[in-house]
Amino acid sequence: MSHNQNNPHSRSEGWVDDLARFLTTEPGVEAIRLNPTDKRISVATLGSVDTALLDARLGGVITAIETRLQAGAFGATAAPSGFVIRREGNTAVLSKETCETAPTLWKWREFQWPEVQVREEGPEAGEDWRVLAALAGVCGVFGLLAFLVSQTGSASDTVVKALYLVSIAAGGWDAAIDVVAKLKKREIDIHFLMLAVAIGAMSIGAWGEGALLLFLFSASGAMEEFALERTHREVESLLKAAPKHATLIGPDGRQRSIPVEELKVGDTVLVRPGEMFPADGEVVKGRTAADESNLTGESRPVDKVQGDPVFSGTINIWGAADVVVRRLPSESTLQRIIRLIQTAQKLKAPSERFTDKFGVRYTYAILGVTTAMFFVWWLGFRLPPFDNTAETTSAFYRAMTLLVVASPCALVLSIPSAILAAIAWGARHGILFRGGAAIERMADVNIVALDKTGTLTTGDLEVIGCESFPPGREQEVLELACALESKSEHPIARAITQHGRKAGINDVDVSDFQSITGQGIKGVANDTTVVIGRRELLNEGPLAEWIKDVPHASPEQSEVWVIGKGLIGRILLRDAIRTQSRNVLLQMRDMGLRTVMLTGDRRHAADAVAQELGLAEVRSGLTPEQKVEAVHSLGQEGNKVAMVGDGVNDAPSLAAAYVSVAMGARGSDAALEQSEVILMNDRIEKFLSAFRLSHRARRVIRQNLVISLGTVIVMVVGALGGAVPLTIGVFAHEGSTVLVCLNSLRLLLGKDR
Repeated sequence: MSHNQNNPHSRSEGWVDDLARFLTTEPGVEAIRLNPTDKRISVATLGSVDTALLDARLGGVITAIETRLQAGAFGATAAPSGFVIRREGNTAVLSKETCETAPTLWKWREFQWPEVQVREEGPEAGEDWRVLAALAGVCGVFGLLAFLVSQTGSASDTVVKALYLVSIAAGGWDAAIDVVAKLKKREIDIHFLMLAVAIGAMSIGAWGEGALLLFLFSASGAMEEFALERTHREVESLLKAAPKHATLIGPDGRQRSIPVEELKVGDTVLVRPGEMFPADGEVVKGRTAADESNLTGESRPVDKVQGDPVFSGTINIWGAADVVVRRLPSESTLQRIIRLIQTAQKLKAPSERFTDKFGVRYTYAILGVTTAMFFVWWLGFRLPPFDNTAETTSAFYRAMTLLVVASPCALVLSIPSAILAAIAWGARHGILFRGGAAIERMADVNIVALDKTGTLTTGDLEVIGCESFPPGREQEVLELACALESKSEHPIARAITQHGRKAGINDVDVSDFQSITGQGIKGVANDTTVVIGRRELLNEGPLAEWIKDVPHASPEQSEVWVIGKGLIGRILLRDAIRTQSRNVLLQMRDMGLRTVMLTGDRRHAADAVAQELGLAEVRSGLTPEQKVEAVHSLGQEGNKVAMVGDGVNDAPSLAAAYVSVAMGARGSDAALEQSEVILMNDRIEKFLSAFRLSHRARRVIRQNLVISLGTVIVMVVGALGGAVPLTIGVFAHEGSTVLVCLNSLRLLLGKDR
């Protein structure tokens, strides 16, 4: 049975809308079949697709709507326009509307249901590293006690072994749990190697070495968990920032508290000092300031007056404000950030995917090599198989040492630890990376292509001049314009009224307000009829000849004419250039980056902005297709192009770029979907921070690889020659693991400059 939203009484559930949006934005994906009860999901594709990228993005969507996909909330009976939904028991199939033969061409692919780790609230949340640290502490204390007792000879050999046994049990507890779980899946990993070495050491009487190995292994595990906890804490601060309730102001002026999920676009809410803004909206009454640091990294409060935007999850600092909801809470800036971060944590960098595969294969390889070397030392070099002597160590002892020093713990951690730390730092400072690949590729960029409107400029108009004919009555022109424009919601009207408030103009009452379709507005102010609109208003009537002699505004400017009894004037506006743009472009050039403006605007308007910004290379009058061609041409001869944009027309060129960067606050959904890096709050200077971060992350990854591989190579060579005692091997192996974690944590301490 299929259902369509053309039925006015039906209403689609939120999870259906999220999946429909996924189908719309993901090329080649035609349908999704999911069963949340059995945790099964499959996707129908048409043509070739990047399955790894698709898996990550699909996982991010399912993770984001997990709570809505529980069996009790899985009863949607309607699909958005253009889609069809079918129910097959506990399974739902959402597909695009298409012809009957198209499904025969689809290829269904099964994907793994994402593992959603819900962190519990309360005192036990995030305690994993503390538990591991406690176990490591018990291991260390009992191991040291056993060593001291054995040296003093104050206790029997049985007591010493019992103390070592407690130490080994505590140090290997977490590893044993992991090994059991992996063996059930017929898998082994580094934990298996460590337990094998510890048991082997015990079997040949090297109890002290076994206890030392597991103490350092559990201690480094606790350090690793602490590093991950520190990283996730930065990201989870966003998740916890989501508001739960809102104070709704009804049509009768009554106030009542409702869950945030019940808010609708157009609702008005009251936000008191200290409360969070419950949804993305616009201030319609009151004056205040907002703490937006959790979204943008901006440390200073941002002033908010009538007409200013506010974002869900940010904090109202000091003034009460009435806010009209402009976007559903589920589609707020905060929720988009959360979904992007969840997707980013699933999208691995190419080098990270390599080390994942390498780590598993390497584990099996080193087990084989160690076993072979045992027989080489025993049968080839005639070393005793198990018994150490005063002259030499046994073949088994050397094999255990080789197994320890060759284990790839530090190597496996070297890249993901740095990538996670970089993602967390970026999220804290208003930069969202869609996975490690974006971080790695950003460091390769040598050309930056930038859209003009909304990127180098704010996309908002600003008043740059007011003229009256004859001169001298500019204040009166502005007062009349503000009086009438205060009744309008047009972007030009908002720019004029905001300019008027800043200029401190007098309030003028308006009556008989009307909109003139396609021309402007009119009303009665100061007992006279006033008309505001385009230049064409003057082309007919007594002023037709006069207006021909008045020069037009320059190409980069807009003009609004004000016509009243005995008064004519005009207000000049233009797209406001971002105050940071010129400095950002200068810094880009200092970094060796070539900068190019790609815009659909007319040449004169583009050149005027470029001249003010000191930008030498401009390509203007481009269609979206021509922007894509420009990006491709810039990317020739090995160049790596980053495209920065914000609009729907930028989405194709963003997809064509080596690295795609979107302006996050005003960026269109299409631009955000195509972008790998998102600059929150439309702060273009965050591009520089992202570029520097990618270089820092690359340096840290290289340092980690040198530390991990260098330690393995040196220690393996020494172990093959029998020159490395097991104790030294243990210190080198675990020490390199701890050093890699600490080195990656340095990324969290970097400054945003």
